[in-house]
Amino acid sequence: MKIKKMVEELEPYVPGRSIYEIATEYNLKPEEIIKLGSNENPIGPSPQAVEAVKTSIKDMNRYPESDLSDLIQELADYSKVKPEQVLVGGDGADEILDVLGKTFTDPKDEFIVPLPSYMYYEFTLKIHGAIPVFARWDVDNNRLDVDSVLAAISPKTRLIFLCTPNNPTGGLIAKEDIRKVLENTEALVVVDEAYFEFSGIDNVELLNDYENLLILRTFSKVLGLAGMRIGYALASKEIIQYMYRVKPVFSLTKLSYVAALATLQDKEYIERSRAASVESREYLYQGLKEFSMLRVFKSYANYLLVDVKKTGMNSAQITEELMKKGVIVRNCSSFRGLDDYWIRVSVGTLKEDQRFLKILKDII
Repeated sequence: MKIKKMVEELEPYVPGRSIYEIATEYNLKPEEIIKLGSNENPIGPSPQAVEAVKTSIKDMNRYPESDLSDLIQELADYSKVKPEQVLVGGDGADEILDVLGKTFTDPKDEFIVPLPSYMYYEFTLKIHGAIPVFARWDVDNNRLDVDSVLAAISPKTRLIFLCTPNNPTGGLIAKEDIRKVLENTEALVVVDEAYFEFSGIDNVELLNDYENLLILRTFSKVLGLAGMRIGYALASKEIIQYMYRVKPVFSLTKLSYVAALATLQDKEYIERSRAASVESREYLYQGLKEFSMLRVFKSYANYLLVDVKKTGMNSAQITEELMKKGVIVRNCSSFRGLDDYWIRVSVGTLKEDQRFLKILKDII
């Protein structure tokens, strides 16, 4: 049996730990575990989405909708673009990344990722035979080193990934830096806005000026549908048409479709969701700043990056101690560009935040 050489050499992607895993491993009750490790929505999904799913369960024997025009129209209105500029996919934004690889890269082509950033870019594109070229995110100042991106561009560059707010640091990329990259390459610049609602800043207006821009988004964060796996992209009509050629027709499940549509129509929920996460983020930021042994970074997303070096523990040790007490945070040692002394803390409810800070105090 012959395995594709790239797959043999590929390091598995390391996701956050689940509640079930931790409950089993540490003999804890699942309902007592606080999950602050996967940047999820702490208030749950829209009630309208829940009702829509309940109503549609009886249709699970039918194939999903192939005509997503009503969902695409809602997304166009939400994003302030034209419907022909929208692509919707399943598996969150991760399917969009796979479609980008299929559409734009041949083996030995290059793509650029500033480090540290979301590692699924590299994981997905390498499977298509593309080669990662790493630029730099200035962690200490929590901003993109745009000159390192420009220096990494070559005739082989096909895709450039710019995550804003950046995962895992929470910092924003200045609009003028995005423009600078767009103007210095013919490659497709993918601006990942998975967390844009928490910052109140987006880059949609740049679509009017640049044909080589694609904006990547998800329903998994402020829209509260991480378990339904829905992602979408905004770009020129031409780019969207090419991507639809290779995207699986039925990748968005019937239940995901009705949940997405109902959520976008629940404007009150979207604002309540955004406000709750921002309130939690600021509460956690102020609480973590009180620990003299921690360095916490200002964030515009729904998580905070924390340097634990001065605690005398590395990230694996401190996450282990927290898990023993029923708290899941993200050990960031698997992120390229970070060493073994960083954790990422997602927002929770204020009650969960308070309990986490108390447990953390007991540990360090």
